Amino acid sequence: MDYSSMNYQHCIRIIALASCLIAIVAGQYATAPGIGYHSKALERVFEARNLELGFPTPKERERVLRAGLYDPDNVVPIDVDVYYTHGDKTPSIFVTIPRFTKGVPYSLAYVTNEVRENGTELRAYPSYDWHQSHGADCNGLTSVYRTQIDECGRMWILDSGEIDFVQHCPPQLYALDLASGGVVHHYRLPQDVYKTGVSRFVTPTIEMDAKNCDVGHVYMADSIGDGIVVYDVAAQKSWRIENKYTYPHPDFGTFKIAGESFQLWDGSVAMSLTPHGLAGHLERMLYFHSLSSDWQMAIPLSVVNNGSIWKRNDVSAGLDQFVLLGKRGSQCVAAAMSETGMLLCGLVQPPSILAWNIRQSYTPENMALLIEDEQRLQFVSGLKIVRNHEGKEELWALSNRLQKAFGTGLNFKEVNYRIQKCGIYELLNGLPCH
Repeated sequence: MDYSSMNYQHCIRIIALASCLIAIVAGQYATAPGIGYHSKALERVFEARNLELGFPTPKERERVLRAGLYDPDNVVPIDVDVYYTHGDKTPSIFVTIPRFTKGVPYSLAYVTNEVRENGTELRAYPSYDWHQSHGADCNGLTSVYRTQIDECGRMWILDSGEIDFVQHCPPQLYALDLASGGVVHHYRLPQDVYKTGVSRFVTPTIEMDAKNCDVGHVYMADSIGDGIVVYDVAAQKSWRIENKYTYPHPDFGTFKIAGESFQLWDGSVAMSLTPHGLAGHLERMLYFHSLSSDWQMAIPLSVVNNGSIWKRNDVSAGLDQFVLLGKRGSQCVAAAMSETGMLLCGLVQPPSILAWNIRQSYTPENMALLIEDEQRLQFVSGLKIVRNHEGKEELWALSNRLQKAFGTGLNFKEVNYRIQKCGIYELLNGLPCH
């Protein structure tokens, strides 16, 4: 099924005029007219004109500035992750700052309570020492695009190992216990599953049994290498999936946001899993999409997890198992799945949070803009659904105005970086986010 951007935009206008949103009705989802989403806004958590990075000492800050290892105007956040500790109402908030190029002193940070001139101060996580070699020591972190915190208090960190496409270290996966900061799992990718000087691993997605905290597989998106690497945790083995469905699409390499445009040519970027025990789904699926594309893809987890199917350099392997669910007419960046089977993504045009019920066909009439905000949702590169201290699901979003960072340049007199949130129930039912 092919739905052009014209049809998509027509659908969006209909949704806006009818004020249609997805709502929960007796445990199921249905279209709920009469809810005006234009009156809503995500709750503001963090805003910054530029990132305020903290250092162990003022002397260390001066050292990295002089050495060219810190360029204050060249640090761009990509992802946000959140963890509520033991019922605490105030969560820990983490931010990734990839090393697209030199000048980024650390690539993973947490938000402190210290307010500085440009915004709240960030500090290196798990410590400054993990980052300060800038790729010279592969036992640390080189460049992190995204993380995932599981429900058992572990942060899964995907380290691309490269800076500006120079492969300093093999891509690697760490799992850290957030309570102690200790490493509970570590895996370095073998050379046959990544492309040196090309691959850029940007997103980890874990398959976990929440009852016993066992992680079965980790799925890792290689956006520039145009593939997905699957890691079998128990077997300590990995394999690569790459074909026409993991590639970018030539019609979607131009990103237009708030009157500005820039070019990106990225493949697989976002992945989500069917929730456990979801009614109406006999088999769990891996949902994924490429950044420079409008295709929404799916493939059974049983196929993805079968390493014997995926032969090296065989782009036809398992091809008949991939399902093109439909097309959006615009790019999506990050995505997240709710426990009730709502797939949310950060839509590029218009800047918004798009929702789709995975029980329905992937067509424009079954998609809804939950929040549209031209100012505060410019390039939502980080999107997570987490449980708060009451056990309720919350959506957390990070936007970074990447069209300016990669284009005309950021204006540091304006707010460029935002972290926002909203309860999933409130978001889907048109209720205030705070």
